[in-house]
Amino acid sequence: MRKLPLALIGAATIALASPAIAAPAGDFHQLMNDYWAAMLKESPLLATSAGVDTYDSQLDELSLEAMDRRTAQAQAFLNRLNAIPVTSLPEADQANYTILKRSLQEAIEYNRFGARQMLYGTLGSYHDYYAGIGETQPFRTKADYENYLSRIALVPDRMRNYGEISVKAASEGYVQPCVTLTGFPATISGNISADPAKSRFYAPFAGTKPAALSQAEWDALKGRATALIRDKINPSYQAFAQLYDTQLASKCRQDVAVSALPQGKEYYSYLIRNYTTTDMTAEQIHALGLSEVARIRAEMGQVAAKAGFASREAMIADMRTNPKWYVTTPEELLEATSLQAKTIDGKMPSLFNRLPRLPYGIRPMAAATAPGDTTARYQAGSPDAGLAGFYLVNTTKLDQRPLWEIPALTVHEAVPGHHMQIATQQELEMPAWRKYGTFFTAFVEGWGLYSERLGIEMGIYDTPQKDMGRLGYEMWRASRLVVDTGLHSKGWTKDQAVAFMKDNTTLTDANIDAEVNRYISTPGQALAYKLGELKIRELRARSEKALGAKFDLRRFHDAVLGQGAVPLDALEAQIDAWIIAERSRT
Repeated sequence: MRKLPLALIGAATIALASPAIAAPAGDFHQLMNDYWAAMLKESPLLATSAGVDTYDSQLDELSLEAMDRRTAQAQAFLNRLNAIPVTSLPEADQANYTILKRSLQEAIEYNRFGARQMLYGTLGSYHDYYAGIGETQPFRTKADYENYLSRIALVPDRMRNYGEISVKAASEGYVQPCVTLTGFPATISGNISADPAKSRFYAPFAGTKPAALSQAEWDALKGRATALIRDKINPSYQAFAQLYDTQLASKCRQDVAVSALPQGKEYYSYLIRNYTTTDMTAEQIHALGLSEVARIRAEMGQVAAKAGFASREAMIADMRTNPKWYVTTPEELLEATSLQAKTIDGKMPSLFNRLPRLPYGIRPMAAATAPGDTTARYQAGSPDAGLAGFYLVNTTKLDQRPLWEIPALTVHEAVPGHHMQIATQQELEMPAWRKYGTFFTAFVEGWGLYSERLGIEMGIYDTPQKDMGRLGYEMWRASRLVVDTGLHSKGWTKDQAVAFMKDNTTLTDANIDAEVNRYISTPGQALAYKLGELKIRELRARSEKALGAKFDLRRFHDAVLGQGAVPLDALEAQIDAWIIAERSRT
C-alpha cells in the first residue's frame, strides 16, 4: 500500500462532510477525520509509521505545554463527540464512537497527574526512544535521508526539555525508586558513541548506498550525519548524563510503591483501569493472581512428575542450571529462535483463515539497553510505510536465556502473537486512527499470552522442558497479578517480590530482577496480560459451548482479531454478536 498524503485526508474530510452523508453520521465522520489529522500533526513519528510523509522532517514536541495543548484538544473533541447521539449511528460507527470516547477520557484524566512528568524508567525512556528513530521509518529516497537528518537535528532540543521536565518532576517528588536505577546511567552512555559511525543514530547510513543516490550525494549525507551526531546529539546526551548524575540520581525514592508518590493511590487506580480496561480493584486482582498461581503450580507439578523429577522445584532447578539448555553465542540464540519462528509459520493456516501480508524479521535488541531489558519484544511494522515488523531478541546474558523458553516466547512476540495481531489490525477496513493510534494493553498483551497457549494445539511444546517453560511463562504472568498489586497497594518490598517470583516461576535470576524492576517503575502495565488472556479463553469456552459442532476455531480467531484492539468489554460484546451470527450461518 502506498503512502497517504495529508492532502488526501483533507479531501476525504471534505467528502465526508458533504450533504450526501446525513447528520449525525456525517458529523461523526468529520470528527474522526479531524481527530486523525490532529494526531498526525501532534505526532510526526506516528504519521511516518502510518505512511503519511507530510511531517517526516519533524519530531514530536516534548514539553508540559504540549501535553496541556493535546489535552485541551482531547477535551474539545470529547465535547463534539458528546453532542452526537451514539444510538443514531450505524453499528460500526457506534463501536468507533465508544472506543474514541474512552481514549479521549483516559487522555484527559492522565494529564491531571503529576506523574506525567516521569519520562524515564526500566520499560522505556525517551533517550532510548530517540536513538531508535532510524530503525522505525523507511529509507528509499534522498528526501527520506534528508528528512531524517532534519528530524534528529531536533533531538538536542528534546533532550534539553527531557532534562528540564525530569528536574522539575524530581523537585515535586515524582521520581523512580532507587532499586530500579542501578543500571540506568549505562542506558544513557550506551547511546553515546565516540565514533559517530557506530551510533544508533547513524544506522540508516551504515548500509550500502541506495541506487537512487549518487556516490557524491551519499557521501554528503553521511558527512552531515557524522557531524550532527558528533557535534549536537552526543553533547546533548552527555549533558543529560551529567544532569542525571548531579541532579536526579540522588533524588530517587526508597519506597517502591507508586502510592508513595503525590496522588499515588489515585494514580495507581487509574493505571489499573487504563491498562486492564476493567473496573477490578487491586485487591480483587491480587486474589485472582493467587488463585491462578495455585492452579498453574499444580499443573507444573504434574509435568515434573511425568518427566521423572522428584518435584516441580527439582525440575526447575535443572532447567535453570543445566548447561545443555543454554547456548554460548548470540548467533546460536538467533538461529534457534529463527528455526522456531519458521516452524510456527508453517502451522498458522490451521489456526486462522486470514493471515496478514506484512512479514516480520528477527534481530537482536539494541546493545545499550538490552542488559537491563526483558527477554524479547516486538517492534511493529507498517504496510503503509513499507516497514516489516521485528521480533527483537535479547542476546545478552546468554546464561540466562534458556532454549526451553524459545517456543513460548516466539508465539507471543511473533506469530500468532503480536505480529499477527498488529499486522492484521493494520490491514483492516477501519478508520486510520484505530489502525495506527489505538493500543489497548489488555487486548494486545492478552492476545500474546493466549497465543502461548495456542502452542499446545500447534504441538511445539514437544518436550517436558518446553511444556514446563510454557507453564513457567503463564506462571510469570499470573505472578505479576500478585507482585504488581503487592508492591503498589499492599506494602511489599522488592525482596518480597523477587522471592515470590523465584519460588513460583521458571525465570532465571537476571530475568526476575529485570521484571520486578519493570513492575516497580511501570505500575499496572503487567496486570493486563493475564486479565486479557483469561477473557479470551472465557469467550472461546463460551463460543464452543454455544455453537457445539458449528464452532470453528479459525473463524473464532478471525472474529477476535477482526475489529483490532478493543477494550475487554467491547471484545465480549463483539464475540457475543459473532456467536449469534454463527448460529444462523448455514
